[in-house]
Amino acid sequence: MKRYISTLFVMSLAGFFSASCASAPAMRDAERLALYRNHAGQPVNSFQYYGRFSNWTPLGDSAIALWVGPSRVWLLDLYGPCNDLDFANAISLTSNSGRVSARFDSVRVHNRSAISIPCRIKEIRPVNAKALRAEEKALRQRGESGETPQASGT
Repeated sequence: MKRYISTLFVMSLAGFFSASCASAPAMRDAERLALYRNHAGQPVNSFQYYGRFSNWTPLGDSAIALWVGPSRVWLLDLYGPCNDLDFANAISLTSNSGRVSARFDSVRVHNRSAISIPCRIKEIRPVNAKALRAEEKALRQRGESGETPQASGT
């Protein structure tokens, strides 16, 4: 019985440490946001939105990167903190006549609760996806070689 309990304890510790290592982010939200901002262009009033996006990345609690295609990325800065953005199961966007507009439209956070939380968009900036991917790749390679990964300009 003692052997069973000690084996169970060791297995539990191993699971805990492997899960905590696997869930540790390669970059903190602030570093990731700085990386996206470094590759973002000038603010625009709106962008064409066809009701679909391929991916999204929370960048802290007041910004997201929205991938609308393989090379089309928008950095959306939100007014104030957007509750549960880091833990959202899904998001959606409001739009008007097929356009998402800064200061008028919102990102809606969908979690387990029945109520989706709207977070109004403060600013929209296009992101140079090619340059972003190249820097992310370089940061990963530096991290694998033992160097501390940091976004440029930080």
